[in-house]
Amino acid sequence: MDQSTLVSNVVEQVLRQLGPQLQGRASSNGGGNGHSQTANTPSGATSGGANPAVGRFTNVDEAVDTAARAQQQLAQAGVKVRDGICKLFKRMARENAQEWGRIEFEETKIGRLDHKVAKLELLEAIPGVEFLQTNAHSGDAGIGLDEAAPWGVIGAITPVTHSIPTLTSNAISMIAAGNAVVFNPHPAGAKCAAMAVEAYNRAIKAEFGIDPLLCTMDPPTLRTAEEIFKHERIPMLCVTGGPAVARAAMKQPKRAVVAGPGNPPVVVDETADFDNAAKSIIAGAIFDNNLLCIGEKEVFVVESVFDQMMDAMRRAGAMELNSQQVQRLTEAAFTYDKDHYAVSKDLVGKDPQVLGQACGASVPSGVELLFGETDENNPFVPEEQMMPFVPFVRARNFDHALELAIKHEHGFGHTACIHSNNLANITRMGQACNTTLYAVNGPSTGCLGVGGEGYPSYSIATPTGEGVANPLTFTRFRRVTVSDALRIV
Repeated sequence: MDQSTLVSNVVEQVLRQLGPQLQGRASSNGGGNGHSQTANTPSGATSGGANPAVGRFTNVDEAVDTAARAQQQLAQAGVKVRDGICKLFKRMARENAQEWGRIEFEETKIGRLDHKVAKLELLEAIPGVEFLQTNAHSGDAGIGLDEAAPWGVIGAITPVTHSIPTLTSNAISMIAAGNAVVFNPHPAGAKCAAMAVEAYNRAIKAEFGIDPLLCTMDPPTLRTAEEIFKHERIPMLCVTGGPAVARAAMKQPKRAVVAGPGNPPVVVDETADFDNAAKSIIAGAIFDNNLLCIGEKEVFVVESVFDQMMDAMRRAGAMELNSQQVQRLTEAAFTYDKDHYAVSKDLVGKDPQVLGQACGASVPSGVELLFGETDENNPFVPEEQMMPFVPFVRARNFDHALELAIKHEHGFGHTACIHSNNLANITRMGQACNTTLYAVNGPSTGCLGVGGEGYPSYSIATPTGEGVANPLTFTRFRRVTVSDALRIV
């Protein structure tokens, strides 16, 4: 199979994963968290179609031409203007969080409305031009400056799980670094993405006089995704998605920043503070109904304290499913397709009450997370299931728990969590898992500044190693050397 065929196949697979089933499907969400579902077309969203003046295109070449011109304007405007644009985006996201969160929720029909809003408000903490620092060298032979230079036009694929937040987070980092961007958003979140792009570009034009720095394919298609991947004037890709699109991006003969899949394990040993562990697991796993790739997906508990940990989960407000309910939920959530389990799109990102309906459990409206005991062979353990149910698995001892965590993290190098007061165990797991994010005695979200220290991002580049994306992620190293001059001493 040649490279072109490979790209076509994998991009088609990715674009079909969630979009067609989610788009246009009415949700049966009810009960918990005060969620509601409305009409298929979100009020306030754009109707689609090309409008180059505000950054919406049907033709990739035209989008790249526009982005390239805008990027040159940005270069001439200087770093202060980049800083102003980044602050403008943050302000707009904060001021429009309620409306934009609702619009995205109504279009994608997954996750939680309150957390769609929170993800937009969190953009305030995304780093900007302050991350760009120039290192200087001075000696008898002159001076040298090491600078972070832009790539130019970046091609980006964004997911349905965090459509406007990922687009905005990437835009802030990319523009801070001096780039323009062409987006191919997930089809199931394309309307709200186009709406945000249009709003941002209008604001940039009004305040700074720069043409569309953000260009989006409207509508995004398999063909436009392929063309962005292979476009000769796009030297860099930023892809947030599953294994197939990650592999395709990394096969391109150009720079690629790839935020791939995760299946974050949690280990709880004998020394843990069980109440804190329960509170933390719940906080991480309920965020947007566990759509976050960093969210706690499976928990391995040392057998001698397993019952204590389950008691702590009940006290913290999670609802335990019995073995029959777990089995029914598993049957509803997964189908076996050839050689692997495929998750049901009907349950991805849905409320616990919807999961309860699927397994015959009556889930009170205040419950935000379901949990239950399984063995490691239950597909909820090895699969990144993205719903508010967390399986708990007994481990003989810490060594066994660590072994299971490594096995089911699948070598993604994404995220792992531990609850322990044994420094040796904490150190061993951190070294053995070697993940990009490692949460200790707190929620997974703590690694992105929610319940812990650190700056946020919605692209965690694990396969390509950049980690939590920031403006430096989207720069090239450039050294300027002046020989035998400017050396004063």
